[in-house]
Amino acid sequence: MTAYIIGWSHSKFGNLANETIESLIVEAGASAIADAGLEPGDIDAIFVGTMNAGMTRQEFVSSLPLAISDDLRFKPATRVENACATGSAAVYQARNAIAAGAARRVLVIGAEKMTELGSAAVGDCLIKASYLPEEGETQGGFAGVFAGITDAYFQRYGDKSDVLARIAAKNHRNGVANPYAHVRKDLGYEFCRGNDRNPLVAGRLRRTDCSMISDGAAALVLADADTAAAAAKAIAFRSAVHVSDFLPVSRRDIIAMPGPSRAWRQALADAGVGLDDLSLVETHDCFTTAELLAYEAMGLTPQGQGERAILEGWTEKDGKLPVNPSGGLKAKGHPIGATGVSMHVLAAMQLQGEAGDFQLPGATSSGCSTWAARRSSTMSASWKRGSSRHASAQTASPLASSRALGLWASGLWSRRPRPKPRLHPFGARHDRMPIRRPTVRAQAFQHGNRGGVR
Repeated sequence: MTAYIIGWSHSKFGNLANETIESLIVEAGASAIADAGLEPGDIDAIFVGTMNAGMTRQEFVSSLPLAISDDLRFKPATRVENACATGSAAVYQARNAIAAGAARRVLVIGAEKMTELGSAAVGDCLIKASYLPEEGETQGGFAGVFAGITDAYFQRYGDKSDVLARIAAKNHRNGVANPYAHVRKDLGYEFCRGNDRNPLVAGRLRRTDCSMISDGAAALVLADADTAAAAAKAIAFRSAVHVSDFLPVSRRDIIAMPGPSRAWRQALADAGVGLDDLSLVETHDCFTTAELLAYEAMGLTPQGQGERAILEGWTEKDGKLPVNPSGGLKAKGHPIGATGVSMHVLAAMQLQGEAGDFQLPGATSSGCSTWAARRSSTMSASWKRGSSRHASAQTASPLASSRALGLWASGLWSRRPRPKPRLHPFGARHDRMPIRRPTVRAQAFQHGNRGGVR
């Protein structure tokens, strides 16, 4: 049974000092239900994605959405944790509930409150998503882990520091138009390439190569076909793939990204489409290296040639496959549990023509890919009503999500044609670029970056 996205909401990402994990969850969930044209009592099940790992004292959160309305009391609510793929894993579980016939309308909320702790403490929480026997003592936390991945790639294919700077510059340029983004400033290539205000923080990674510690939430309402038929809008999932890979890096070729590559291939094959059928991709750029690897994992370029995608302009907004038109995690921020849900919301907005200033003209299809600890990713593809490809894409739609523990989910979704009416129903603000150097290099970053561009 196909599931449909019929409503959504998205908070501003950033250092939201006046918000708690509860307020983020409640506001996002209530807004998504209203956007779907439903009442809280119409919801059959709830999935909440949050990593936490000690970033807030409120560890148990699955019942918090019940504060939206007393009508949600006694509804089944489940917390999902899957490192950076937490949000997309929650979406995947909601889709499964509908496919199994266990629910008709499911609320999915992804949220994270990361700024209650100092940067070093956040880093200690996040490193738990790695394989601790091998990576737990890495200097600089995940920034150090990705510095190692970056070095391995450079050793195999040559120094690509210029390429990483161009990816960072692109995403910050795109983020200017996204009202939800943590940083809305075009930093420019020269700044991203490096200067005194953009120092190296781990290996060859600069501040602008790392995503930011952010608070935020996003939410979706998924529904079955009968409910979606009466909804004002509906984005249909067409297929789903779930694969797993080993957690220890020592058991994988991390540069080849075998898990993400397999998920992309299988999802697209199941959908009967190729990358050329997508109008855009939202991918997981927790570090600029991750986006470079994503180009190769999705098959946009052969291995070792990912630089072509950015240097030849393929992934720009006006390129053949725009990647991260929202600004990605680099500009938008990376509240862990919210990220996967956020990608689905932003892609759905593009297809529905509701993306505002960052809307891509004529977007008819989309893909999303989130990565957790180098093993996680979420991909989705959609077709817009009236698209010439829509008819051939009726069986298509991969969602891809992979994760640090090796969990990997993949699925495509598409916008359905609007039916005829039916009688039955469905830390610190980052507005300005800080110029001070961090006193401790590793503490400037979540993976890690807190107050500066990361």
